[in-house]
Amino acid sequence: MLFALENDQEFLDLQVEMVRLQDSIRKTGKRLLIIFEGRDAAGKGSTIMRFVRFLNPRHYRIVALAKPTEQEAGQWYFQRYIKELPNPGQIVFFDRSWYNRAVVEPVMGFCTQKEYKFFLQQVVLLERMLKEDGLHMIKFWFSIDEKEQAKRMIERQTNPLKQWKLSTVDALAQAKWDEYTKHKEAMFERTSTTDSPWLVIDGNDRDKACLESMRYVLNKMKYEDKGLTGQRLEPDPSIATMQPTFKIPKNKFTSASETSN
Repeated sequence: MLFALENDQEFLDLQVEMVRLQDSIRKTGKRLLIIFEGRDAAGKGSTIMRFVRFLNPRHYRIVALAKPTEQEAGQWYFQRYIKELPNPGQIVFFDRSWYNRAVVEPVMGFCTQKEYKFFLQQVVLLERMLKEDGLHMIKFWFSIDEKEQAKRMIERQTNPLKQWKLSTVDALAQAKWDEYTKHKEAMFERTSTTDSPWLVIDGNDRDKACLESMRYVLNKMKYEDKGLTGQRLEPDPSIATMQPTFKIPKNKFTSASETSN
């Protein structure tokens, strides 16, 4: 059950810390974006719902964009995501993000190879600019094994409360497992920067994935009365693993425009 942790003191302590973090962000006008990516049925949406369980709904948003409209398809790829970024004093949770173009779209044939390669160039520049503008951004990849994904897909098919989650992409997730893996690894290699690193969460155990991802956010951010619950805020490295990062060269800002000529 989604809220099976509600009577768990560890979970409740972390929720108190989350409420304090949100209040500090509201008071200071900070902006926090948390990106949740991963394979289908990896637990992204359910973890977000646990993150926000006790937060003030006036000061957070969950963004889960549908397939681009005809008009959006003709825009700059990032345009529809940019308008969803957090305002001052706000936390925004992206349930999937612009990283659709790094994994799902090329695997499913929803974009061209040129669009895919151009995305990988532009996204690191965009994220550098967002950081320099003061945006705090955290990128999670929820990882599950092939057996666990198959189990959860069957659950979606048989549980009437979860059937709305089924899609054409879901149906091909298992068949294209190796292609997803290849593009996921390429994404980490090209977009896990010192400015904006990827954190991989072992999602086979939903409860542990939730707790450790919350710890990572709380440990990374500064806020008033941090840690007063006495709860551990450092994430378990066996569940939350930082991907290797690279530093963007100073001349990197010219590479995307030069390549497009």
